[in-house]
Amino acid sequence: MTTLHPTDRFPAPPTTAAPAADEPFLRRVRKGRPEDPRWARPAFLALLLAIALAYLWNLSASGYANSFYSAAVQAGSQSWKAFFFGSLDAANAITVDKPPATLWPMALSVRIFGLSSWAILAPQVLMGVATAGVLYAAVRRRFGAAAGLITMVVFALTPVAALMFRFNNPDALLALLMTVTVYCVLRALEDGRTKWLVWAGVAVGLAFLSKTLQAFLILPPLAVLYAVCAPTTVRKRFGQLGLAALAMVIAGGWWVAIVELWPASSRPYIGGSQNNSFLELTFGYNGLGRISGDETGSVGGGGGGGQSGGQWGETGIGRMFNSEIGSQISWLLPAALILLLAGIWITWKAKRTDTARAAFLAWGGSLLMTAVVFSFMAGIFHQYYTVALAPYIAALVGMGVTVLWEERAKWAASGVLGATVAVTALWSYVLLGRTPDYLPWLRWAVLIGGLAGAAGLLLAARAGRRLAFAAVGIGFVASLAGPTAYTLSTLNTGHQGSIVTAGPSGASTMGGGGRGGPGGGGGMQPPGQNSQNSQQSRNGQNSQANQQGGAMGRPPTGGQGGFPGGGRQAQGQGNQQNGMPGGGPGGMAEGGMPGGGGMGGLLNGSSVSSQAKKLLEKNADAYTWAAAAIGSQNAASYQLATGDPVMAIGGFNGSDPSPTLAQFKQYVEDGRIHYFISSGTGGMGGDSGTSSKISSWVEDTFEKVTAGSSTFYDLTRPKS
Repeated sequence: MTTLHPTDRFPAPPTTAAPAADEPFLRRVRKGRPEDPRWARPAFLALLLAIALAYLWNLSASGYANSFYSAAVQAGSQSWKAFFFGSLDAANAITVDKPPATLWPMALSVRIFGLSSWAILAPQVLMGVATAGVLYAAVRRRFGAAAGLITMVVFALTPVAALMFRFNNPDALLALLMTVTVYCVLRALEDGRTKWLVWAGVAVGLAFLSKTLQAFLILPPLAVLYAVCAPTTVRKRFGQLGLAALAMVIAGGWWVAIVELWPASSRPYIGGSQNNSFLELTFGYNGLGRISGDETGSVGGGGGGGQSGGQWGETGIGRMFNSEIGSQISWLLPAALILLLAGIWITWKAKRTDTARAAFLAWGGSLLMTAVVFSFMAGIFHQYYTVALAPYIAALVGMGVTVLWEERAKWAASGVLGATVAVTALWSYVLLGRTPDYLPWLRWAVLIGGLAGAAGLLLAARAGRRLAFAAVGIGFVASLAGPTAYTLSTLNTGHQGSIVTAGPSGASTMGGGGRGGPGGGGGMQPPGQNSQNSQQSRNGQNSQANQQGGAMGRPPTGGQGGFPGGGRQAQGQGNQQNGMPGGGPGGMAEGGMPGGGGMGGLLNGSSVSSQAKKLLEKNADAYTWAAAAIGSQNAASYQLATGDPVMAIGGFNGSDPSPTLAQFKQYVEDGRIHYFISSGTGGMGGDSGTSSKISSWVEDTFEKVTAGSSTFYDLTRPKS
């Protein structure tokens, strides 16, 4: 078959001529570009609205979602210094273990609207809507409005996207900025203008301030693509790439420079680091340690040292498809890979600067680079990280389907399109089979419908127009039925904790510790939302897979830095292994026990009793910190409940050497901390860690106080 050129079917990218000066902005937004069909802009705006409404649905069911970040958002809404550094508390004891960019929109929202689930999570929804809009803009320019709309639908119906664009982790902003980066590179490839490449560098720099080195994963394929395919001279291409790199360094480095130059004594400790250095955090715990599994201060590595699996699941080429990850992202991943190859094949003989081929290489290169790193990284890896792949998969599906549809009169094109639908239906059948009790009829309907649609598409080369449209409609519905069902389940369920998963109960065997509020291991609720979310909790308690193994789903092997206690830990048992005890008398399950939060409360926030809240609020204004607790989630629970700063000893895992025992003693001597919250845990550092030393000193020195089922130590009342 003769290789086809998309330029035979699709118009060149639209020119960038300025719109008429007398045309109102809102009218331009409503009408769209002149080259689009009349239905395109109304359909685009309607789909944007539908995505926004769907993602806003039941939003408050997640309460404070990840209490760790919600507490930092609360602190940033109270203190501009905490806002700038990303501090966990308004008194600036320690920061979160990420840069603060993702916290800034949420903190501004809380400053304006007050602390609530909606104020925290609505900015994340807007990021999801913006990502869909950018995807449409990027795909529509070269492949038409229909391709852009397909891309939006595929993206919005990806289960992990529906999860993370309604959750307060950094991944939502990262995914948006990565999508913007690819869009800007594609704009630069159209005419070789420097400004678009510089804007791409700015987007990557800002993405670095969201989740550090993950922002750089797509740089190699995009840089090579521009160096080879840009419509300008070689010398200018490399000069433009240099300017883009400079823009990236400035956009991401200004904050890093300020933090590193700021006197450590007058800023918060950098959470997640062992030496109070953001650069150490970037290249260690949040950087190369994620690849190798050697993460000092972490809760345990993964499949490093030649192993194929570990604390964070199996590594290898099939990781994106396995029972831990597959249901989150892989529904249309096989289709995206097939369509990537088809797109490259169709454009193979196009000229060097062909923008259609460049689009396939940009989105495909970003997908492959990110997926390969995710598949083989031995360190901390969570299922929800895969939201980064959702825009790339959606774009490849939208572009590939449209190109093949336009060429359906050719046997090869219709055959590849039919095979893509068949493979997608078969893979959906497999994924749906992993949750056999959830809509058991759906997997058979998807399989039958998909194979029927595939057969019709195989005949599209010789069939009439009506049969071809019927086949593509059936195939489209069958391909999206599975992810749609999982997305609807995700939208209808609250999610809380540090590790969350999309889909119905049992969708991910790795667990998630965060489905349905307390049912997923406990979680903080804004005032007045407990009754609203009780039904969501009951929904979440149906999952045995998400309950077993606490927050991680499978009992780890233990050892220093491992997860002791397994599932019993998340259920609030009081056993202690390797420095990671469960609940116990001083816990938080009912009145603030970490046992209800998984891993001794280090992974999930928990509810705080009214007695504990009343105790901490008394005379809180007289102290810098109303209390101190080991681990950021423990501290976050009390801080969100009281509104007063609570010091997180040891940061997220309780393993950071901050504060030292000497510093903590000085704080107590100066009367800056009122209570120490007994969690029965010394953090990940074990008996020799700073957190354990502080805990032992407090227990030996001060009087114990109980409030409800919680235990505190009054740091103003030494033992007699």
